[in-house]
Parts: sequence; C-alpha cells; structure tokens
Amino acid sequence: MENDYPHLREQQLESTQIFRGKLLDVRRDRVQLPDGQECLREYVRHQGAVVIIALLDDGRLLFVRQFRYPLGRSFLELPAGKIDPGEDIRDTAARELLEETGHCAAEWRHLGVMHPCVGYSDERIEIFLAIGLHQEAEPTPDSSEFLDVLSLSLTEAMAAVQSGAITDAKTLSGLLWAEKVVTAGW
Repeated sequence: MENDYPHLREQQLESTQIFRGKLLDVRRDRVQLPDGQECLREYVRHQGAVVIIALLDDGRLLFVRQFRYPLGRSFLELPAGKIDPGEDIRDTAARELLEETGHCAAEWRHLGVMHPCVGYSDERIEIFLAIGLHQEAEPTPDSSEFLDVLSLSLTEAMAAVQSGAITDAKTLSGLLWAEKVVTAGW
C-alpha cells in the first residue's frame, strides 16, 4: 500500500535516536520531501498494542477505568495493552483481557488495525472481538496499574461518547467497530 502514491513518499536520509525509555523510542529524522527539499521529522516508535471489544452474553461490553498520568485524570477504556516483543497479537489480546478483567473468551476475531497518532507515532493498535466470555479469575493488572472493571451496553457506551465521558482514541475506534459488528453484522 505504501507504494500506491509514490509522489507523496518521503525518503529517510538520516535517523537519530533522541530518547529511549521503557515504552518510547523518540526519533528525529532528516528526510527528503517529494519536491527534493529536506526537513526534519520527529516521531515516536512504539511496539504496538491491542484493544479488545469484549462482548458479554447479555450484549454488554467490558470496560476498564484507569488513571492516565499524562492527562491527570481517569479514563473509561476498552481493555487493551502493549504487544510484548515476539508475541502473537492474538496471545496479547487474550493475556490483556485476562489480566485486566479476569475473563477468557471462547472465540476471537481480529477486526482490523488503527493508528492512533499518525502525525507523530508509528504505533498500531490491533482490534479484536472477544465473545463467549467467562470469568476465569480475579483481574491481575501489572503492579503499576490500578483499574476498575465495569460493563456497559452499547447504547450506554455510545451515550458516554456523546457526552464526552469517553474520549480515548482506541476506545472510540473500538466502539465504531463494536457498533458495526453488533448492529450491522460486520
């Protein structure tokens, strides 16, 4: 797909790592633009993540509420998490669903991928539908994660989007998919 529009392509000339942390790898690249001029591009490399649309038998969706330090407040989100190096994305989804909610799924369906911040990150979030859920255990989030688990109907979730109570990009994208899967049979 990247070669579909060669007249828009930028060519990397030089790449410099500005910062490398546990989560983020910040880069500054010198690139050649399609018109031959040069400019700098700053961006974040990210290992990728998954988001799970976990559909309970009664039609409700599982959510987590978690404090997000960069914005200084709690957010209502679909379960999600980072892909470990070398980990299959389906295994990541199953691991994160179990860790964050204590649930396992009988069936998994990969719906697609989203890119939440195309202007400054290469992050991708793989979107999964999990059905046939059963409570396997108590949630066991990472030692630095504190969260509440709750369920909402699709109608309640969409009302939370409309009111501004849900603003997280992966959750918004996941709810678009959830609405189409549940109501339109995608």
